[in-house]
Amino acid sequence: MPALKNSLLTLTLLLLAYANYGYAQEKDTWPEFRGNNNNGIVTGSRGLAVEWSETQNIVWKTAIAGRAWSSPVIAEGKVWITNATTDGKEMSAICLNTESGKILHTIPLFSNTLVEPLGNSINGYGSPSPVIEKGRVYIHFGSYGTAAIDTSNGNVLWKRTDLPCRHFRGPGSSPVLYNDLLILTMDGIDLQYLVALDSASGKTVWKTDRSTKWDDIEPGGKIRGGGDLRKAYTTPIFTKVGNETIMISPGAKACFAYTPADGKELWHITYKGYSNASRTVISDGHALINTGYGKPHLISLKLDPTARGDITKSHIVWDIFKRVPKRSSPIVVGKQLYMTTDEGILTCIDIASGKELWSDRLRGHFSASPIMADGHLYFFSQMGHGYVIKPGKTFQLLASNQLNDGFMASPAVAGKAIYARGKAHVYRIEQQ
Repeated sequence: MPALKNSLLTLTLLLLAYANYGYAQEKDTWPEFRGNNNNGIVTGSRGLAVEWSETQNIVWKTAIAGRAWSSPVIAEGKVWITNATTDGKEMSAICLNTESGKILHTIPLFSNTLVEPLGNSINGYGSPSPVIEKGRVYIHFGSYGTAAIDTSNGNVLWKRTDLPCRHFRGPGSSPVLYNDLLILTMDGIDLQYLVALDSASGKTVWKTDRSTKWDDIEPGGKIRGGGDLRKAYTTPIFTKVGNETIMISPGAKACFAYTPADGKELWHITYKGYSNASRTVISDGHALINTGYGKPHLISLKLDPTARGDITKSHIVWDIFKRVPKRSSPIVVGKQLYMTTDEGILTCIDIASGKELWSDRLRGHFSASPIMADGHLYFFSQMGHGYVIKPGKTFQLLASNQLNDGFMASPAVAGKAIYARGKAHVYRIEQQ
């Protein structure tokens, strides 16, 4: 346990070195998708509930009309989520009070006359999670629009609706903050690029096109599947390598590292996957990258401050493909990695070797990414299950909980409470 605590403390300090959201009390905030540390790890002792139901350890439950799978972000006693109508024609932001669950603001943002059909039953039009800093929350709906909102009064500070990209299956990549930049990932079937906006004004600071070499061009120049194999839904992650902070951003067919200040490409690796949604995690100087749909792989990539260009053959430590999820992100605890497939097979991996230590089945299907708090792993299913697992070299189920709502969105934690955004409600789960 001391080694685990030290490694988590080191990771937290490294991340806080570049991810400054302007908050002094980390325990009371959850600023972006996967939290303060971008990896689902909840630091400090929280005393979170282990058991809950519709009648046990639910502080409040607030109904939300619409269809959006964004995770909540939390700061200053407020919970922020995106929302969209089922047809995608109306997109908005919702703010709730953390103590009461009362809706404080419903803020209309974008009205769309033309909306591209999703073509699947998985996604919606409001999947990108917000990102929040002191005084401002940023709401993103991919090419449909991006907005900055004053968190004190709900006023819209700026909007952008001129960043093109055909998401085809709906938007999914969440925005991230780096210093005074808001960075957006736009991986569509037609265009694939990252763009950094000045967070105060919304003006473009830099834009970098993906340099992917596509292998889907058929005789006659037709693109296979209309470009369906070129889209992705990932959220970048930052890490310090040597003396430099880099941004790791998986896309379809390739994962890239960029310098976040100017968008310059540093290196890349290639693979066959596409429609990636899982967020990369960092462990012991390695990036653990999920390749997405097709046959999903999990790749351990050695991080090297001198790496440049194509490092596929030189820096991949291991590449596994058994029981790898298509959507849910993995989570690292000490020397082990835990991940659950879309169909509910939970697997524990030895990070150094990539070898499976054990696997077991959880009832349900999974899209949400897990969290780790108080020495426990939490997994939320699309059917409303909430599993609590003790990490270790054997499978240990501590609790199997059930709520009426199913969960596509990943949970958030602030203080002693779990905030879980279901398909029709937001829950505050807390030990009573």
